[in-house]
Amino acid sequence: MVRIFDRFPGPGRAVIALLGLVLLLVLLSLCLTVIPAGHVGVKDFFGRASDDALQPGINVVVPGTRVVPFSVQTREMKESAAVPTSEGLIVTLDVSLLFRLKPSEAARVYKTVGRHFEAVVIEPQLRSVIRDVTAEDEAKFLYSASRELVAQNMLKHIDRLVSPRGIEAEQVLLRAVQLPQLLTTAIQEKLQAEQQAQRMRFVLDRERQEAERKRVEGQGIAD
Repeated sequence: MVRIFDRFPGPGRAVIALLGLVLLLVLLSLCLTVIPAGHVGVKDFFGRASDDALQPGINVVVPGTRVVPFSVQTREMKESAAVPTSEGLIVTLDVSLLFRLKPSEAARVYKTVGRHFEAVVIEPQLRSVIRDVTAEDEAKFLYSASRELVAQNMLKHIDRLVSPRGIEAEQVLLRAVQLPQLLTTAIQEKLQAEQQAQRMRFVLDRERQEAERKRVEGQGIAD
């Protein structure tokens, strides 16, 4: 090999060395892949997917292997739905689901569902859970502090459905609730009446305390 290399003049040797370096870089590029932070990679070698996922950083793969990236970061899915309550009233909910793909389940999700698992698994399940949970409660629970309990109930239901598919549901947020106008007015009037009653109780308690104070003072003067 050295003798063959020596047959070439000086410029020819430089060209051969440069070609060898380029070939080496090409081979390295085919054997190395970089997985960004917050992602994992599933190896797909001509239709045969790996059982494990590549971790973030530089990884060595067999040339010809296609690496399919999956984000394992927390993501948000928004859903707006008009759903009935237990009284049959139609309310409009704006819901956000925070979820993430379990890194250890990326290969299985790729094999059984595919890259677009959000639209296949999460979105229809979220719609179903919103409808089912809302139908269990009265509309007033969506308008008061109890809405957090409704959100937690939704989270429990959706996590039970998507967790076996390799997805972790982290949190459900009720961003906005639109009730029928008549119900909204009735609830506001009820709240105002309760606040007015509390103010009246406060005034009556203060008057009783003042009367008691005057009685004690009068008794002290008489003594």
